[in-house]
Amino acid sequence: MSDSVSLSLLARPPVCRPEISGLPRYNAGLSEDEVRRRYGLKNIVKLGSNENPYGPSPHVIAGWAASGARLGRYPDAAAAALRHDIARVNGLASDRVLVGNGSEQIIRLIAEAYLSPGERVVTVRPAFGLHEIYPRMMGAEVDAVPINLDATFDLAALHTAVKQPTKILMFANPSNPVGCMMSGIALQDLIDACPSHTLIVVDEAYREYAEEDSDYPDARAILEKQSRPWVILRTFSKAYALAALRIGYALTSCVDVAMVLDTVRDPFNTNMPAQVAARAALADDAYMKDCIRKTVSERKRVADALNALGLFVAPTWTNFVFVRVPVRSDLLATDLLKRGIIIKPWKEKGFENWVRISIGLPNENDTVLKAIADLVLS
Repeated sequence: MSDSVSLSLLARPPVCRPEISGLPRYNAGLSEDEVRRRYGLKNIVKLGSNENPYGPSPHVIAGWAASGARLGRYPDAAAAALRHDIARVNGLASDRVLVGNGSEQIIRLIAEAYLSPGERVVTVRPAFGLHEIYPRMMGAEVDAVPINLDATFDLAALHTAVKQPTKILMFANPSNPVGCMMSGIALQDLIDACPSHTLIVVDEAYREYAEEDSDYPDARAILEKQSRPWVILRTFSKAYALAALRIGYALTSCVDVAMVLDTVRDPFNTNMPAQVAARAALADDAYMKDCIRKTVSERKRVADALNALGLFVAPTWTNFVFVRVPVRSDLLATDLLKRGIIIKPWKEKGFENWVRISIGLPNENDTVLKAIADLVLS
């Protein structure tokens, strides 16, 4: 389907809400099976979705078969055991934890629970698409502040943006797709600049790849010291390698915020195998950190190799690199697809010559580096 929904189609009875017509569609990228079918290929290198190439913890795999015997039963609607584990690891009460079908579902719950038409959301651009799509779905106005030319947060512009009436400030730290990181001092100053009622939403989907850096801020500690309501989003899809199971969670400022989100939550929004796997993954911290160590090492190697080709690579604290290329990003991505390589071209206005490349296994990274060298330098 097209990137935006056709107004002429949606205007036919029954008439949809006006906010939906023209709403951009989230670009989830191509699957390996689709690329195989489309180009008649067997071997695919998938570096478009920021997945953990090392797979889930052995403890997750070992316990997987046991879930089969329970598939005839509904999952725990409250995900109580998983929420208890998350709360214990993070040192807060479980009634301040919400579990979602990926953290992306919680973004939708935030929009549904807190936003009315005409209210204002401040975010950044480029960004995870749902930070803008879900607020706009509710009729909110979205002020997306572009990054600086050096691929860092434009802190001055963000301060200016939040000084106006702002219902929600929402952004990822580290950023997706750019990879840049906001320091603790900068985060504190930005929060202080927000109106007293603003809901602060910090998406920490990639925190595990950044938290060993001494400059990576403890967002929760900063948020706990001020009075504005807040939500921190986290996921098991990236560092914990459970992307297929769609499981994420939120830490909230208080029980009231968690209850508001829980009120609009689907009753059985996370399945039983996902809850069980997330608990096993969370318990195997050593395995996760080993995956992080290997990925961060490869990230530096890939960034250095791309820089050596004369390409600008945004500073990154994630499991991907955001790269400015001398051609249209969609054309480069198509040429790579013909070679069985999936990356993500960026299509937002002003960023049409940027691509995001996930960090894969060493041999996968070698494959994409060679292909880009062939295509860009030819």
